[in-house]
Amino acid sequence: MFPTATLQKLPNGLKLVLAPDDHVESVCFGLFVASGSRHEKPADAGISHFIEHMLFKGTPTRGPLDISRAIEGRGGNFNAYTSEEGTCFYAYMPCECIETAVDIISDMYAHAAIPDAEFGRERNVILEEIKMYDDEPDAVASENLSKALFPGNALGLPIAGSAKTLLKMTPERLRSYIRRAYVPSATTAVVAGRFDPARAFDLVSRALGGMKGGRPVKHEPVDLRRRPVAEVRAERDIHQVQLAMGFRMFGVRAPMRRKCAAMVFDAMMGRSMSSRLFQSVRERRGLSYDIRSQLQFFEDVGGWAITAGLDTARVPAAMAAIERELDRIRTVRPSAPELRRTKDFIVGNFRLGLESMRARLFYYGNCVQTYGRIRDPGDMVEAISSVTSEDVRGVAEEILDEKNRAISWVVPKKEDR
Repeated sequence: MFPTATLQKLPNGLKLVLAPDDHVESVCFGLFVASGSRHEKPADAGISHFIEHMLFKGTPTRGPLDISRAIEGRGGNFNAYTSEEGTCFYAYMPCECIETAVDIISDMYAHAAIPDAEFGRERNVILEEIKMYDDEPDAVASENLSKALFPGNALGLPIAGSAKTLLKMTPERLRSYIRRAYVPSATTAVVAGRFDPARAFDLVSRALGGMKGGRPVKHEPVDLRRRPVAEVRAERDIHQVQLAMGFRMFGVRAPMRRKCAAMVFDAMMGRSMSSRLFQSVRERRGLSYDIRSQLQFFEDVGGWAITAGLDTARVPAAMAAIERELDRIRTVRPSAPELRRTKDFIVGNFRLGLESMRARLFYYGNCVQTYGRIRDPGDMVEAISSVTSEDVRGVAEEILDEKNRAISWVVPKKEDR
């Protein structure tokens, strides 16, 4: 069903995934490092995201315009993202440009200059990014929910940090953090698309095989003895209430069957227009324009959340409808037709997604960073297909534990009510 991918390791400890596919005209090269927001100390909050931005600002041999012209001038594009548990940098290019993709992304990664002249400007860009999210009530609700679910842990803090922490950072502090965190043993390189595996291995070995460094940075595990904060509230100059309700749950190290049951539960509840929450809250009652659910797995914990925008006067009715659906999923096994439709939705969505080389890059990179090995996509399909109605009901009962629940509200300011 899916082309074969292989995992190799360079002598310095860097892991390399090669996922060739001769049926496409593109190649995607990316580097994943186990350095995300939850690895940061309080004084360094936001530094991983800041580094992500600064790696585009040049190396000793390339300026930022040189980098963008080399990739975009060949029709390609490049980008990066920072998450709670890692950072990724990648380039997507025509297949004959694999050398350019490997050369430039590796140069950015291994030889970032962090130029003083660019530092202040980019810090201002990130401060504006933080303000932008603070102006978005759904983002505020979700950020506050994370704080409530994981109190006292970096996992609950904003990935971009805060103005207070960013204003204390210096270029040398970022360079020092890179030297400590961006080490081969914490890094996975992935090549996906049309390429010759032997040549790709040689390109990556020459570009990154000389990197040296110590052990990956560690993070503090979530203290499961500390219960989530039951309810948090923020006010904004808005006309609609924004809800984010979440449950702290098990993490990525849980057995595959349990995780797949959670994925089916999530899809059944709020991943599509035919899901229970969408049909009950929007379609049948007209209580929300958009309501959905989201499932996240981290190393030691996870979270399941419902988000919705609600009219102030209709909040009680919407909450009653949501609670009815939560009670139904944890007490009554789904019917065979609903279970089949939901599993087909997940499997079909997964298969279609992996037609994109970028999606394959993210799949294999995150897989190796999480498990230390490749998980064949076919195994995932098989595991999802084996989930039973009782598996779904059982995992729903486990996830929807009231003592692990938190609710985040963003409401209109009092004068607007």
